[in-house]
Amino acid sequence: MPEIDMSIIWLVLIIIGVVTEIASMGLTSIWFAVAALISFVLAKLGLPLIVQILAFVLATVLLLIYTKPIAKKYLKIGQHKTNVEALINQTAKVTEKIDNINGSGKAFINGMTWTARSQNDELIDENEIVRIIKIEGVKLIVTHE
Repeated sequence: MPEIDMSIIWLVLIIIGVVTEIASMGLTSIWFAVAALISFVLAKLGLPLIVQILAFVLATVLLLIYTKPIAKKYLKIGQHKTNVEALINQTAKVTEKIDNINGSGKAFINGMTWTARSQNDELIDENEIVRIIKIEGVKLIVTHE
C-alpha cells in the first residue's frame, strides 16, 4: 500500500478552512487553516505525523485562545448593530392609536411607518412620542416616553 503524502492532506485542510472562512466571515475556521499551514510546513520538512498532528492541535488551541479575541476586537466582528437593532431605545411618533386588544397601532421613525404595539397593553394615542423597547418580527414594542 502506497504511503500517503501528509502535506497533501494538510493542503486540503488549508483550502477547506479558507473557503469556509470566506463563506462565513466569522473568524471561526481561519485558525484551523493557519494551524494546517504550520503542519503542512512540518510535513514538507519530513517531521513525523505525530509531530504534525500535535502542532496542528496546539496551534489551533493557541490561536483560538489568544488571537481570536484580539482579531474580533480590531475587526469589530459581530459588533455592528443592524438597522433594526439600532432602533431600540429610540423615540417614534405614533401615527395610529396603539391598541393591543383591537390589534391596531402604527408608529413613524426614520422615514418608515411600522406596526406598533404597547409593552403593557396600554392605550397610546395618535401623535404621542413613544420609546421603542424591542422589536418582535416587524412590530415595534413601545412604551410612553
